[in-house]
Amino acid sequence: MLHQLCHSAGGLMAASGAAGHGPLAGVRVVELAGIGPGPFAAMLLADLGADVVRVDRPGGPGLGIDPAHDVTNRNKRSVVVDLKASDGAERVLGLAERADVLVEGYRPGVAERLGVGPADCHARNPRLVYGRMTGWGQDGPLAQRAGHDIAYIALTGTLGMIGAPDAPPAVPANLLGDYAGGSLYLVVGVLAALHHARASGAGQVVDAAIVDGAAHLSSMLHGMLAAGSWQDRRGANLLDGGCPYYGTYETADGRHMAVGALEERFYDEFTGLLGLGEYASARRDLSRWGELREAVAARFRTRTRDEWTAVFEGSDACVAPVLSLREAPHHPHLAARGTFTEHGGITQPAPAPRFSATPTGVRGGPARPGGDTAQVARDWDVPDLLKDAPGPEGTPEPKGTTE
Repeated sequence: MLHQLCHSAGGLMAASGAAGHGPLAGVRVVELAGIGPGPFAAMLLADLGADVVRVDRPGGPGLGIDPAHDVTNRNKRSVVVDLKASDGAERVLGLAERADVLVEGYRPGVAERLGVGPADCHARNPRLVYGRMTGWGQDGPLAQRAGHDIAYIALTGTLGMIGAPDAPPAVPANLLGDYAGGSLYLVVGVLAALHHARASGAGQVVDAAIVDGAAHLSSMLHGMLAAGSWQDRRGANLLDGGCPYYGTYETADGRHMAVGALEERFYDEFTGLLGLGEYASARRDLSRWGELREAVAARFRTRTRDEWTAVFEGSDACVAPVLSLREAPHHPHLAARGTFTEHGGITQPAPAPRFSATPTGVRGGPARPGGDTAQVARDWDVPDLLKDAPGPEGTPEPKGTTE
């Protein structure tokens, strides 16, 4: 059968019609559709070349946007399966039997209840890497509680570090929890487990919890805290805005500049270009940091962001303009590197990181729910997908907790 041919070469030969280039070409991934960090992790695997088949449910879930603009579903293919139907689990198990990786983001116990939990899948495919993406993890007192990014990072101490000392903690969108502490750790775990499965023939479960990943991100700071070089309060440290030469400042036009002149030679260049050479000795004098901050802030308010950008152009002062999402793709450096790309009329970040021998790219736009059922049924040799398969769905349901 087709899946046997693919696995016979250690998964390195892509099936006919499967996703093309990248270091993960030939790796097959089943994504049980959810929202947030699970889809982003699956997108990263797809960007790296894996053939990712997203199993959408009839009618959703979604982010409340047109599926055609949900770039976290780029480079994927989609089938629609009703897991609550009598034969829904069997169809998903048919895919899992032929896959290298499965990713799901349900609350603990839901996949088991639907008949597609780790035991069910490993009975059909012992080599499968079963990736589980949750906020609280598979066990612990909060495991069954609903939650979102902000609550997860709040408990780990990471949210409390961000923002001014005299204001509530600043919300870092959902980048720190969902994507840094969640998606990226899930992908690292999945790839490590895939390496183990290729070497041993044994799959396993990867329990990726956002609370674990977000806590792990603060490892260096916990070391500094133990050493007495980090204060356990916001806006009082070298890297959290407490330092006047590591932070952001408003310019004359209401925009901002970012300053990171930590080392002495960078600081000297910074103060020189800013016209504050008299503050050269204030770098190590904490008693003068308040005075220094006021002087820097006052100087930045005398010119616009673009004028200050020109002043620091070509220097090693470690100063950069704070750009918006729409501005960032047009920055000369990012444009020269192709950090952003356009596909299907959508400007979006290009796949990262980069590979010299197995380059990646945006091969296809966001998968439309159910739009690839016939193709996947053929390529993965799972004809049961076509049996009474629901038609493509384009209207997402409101965002909410999965299951």
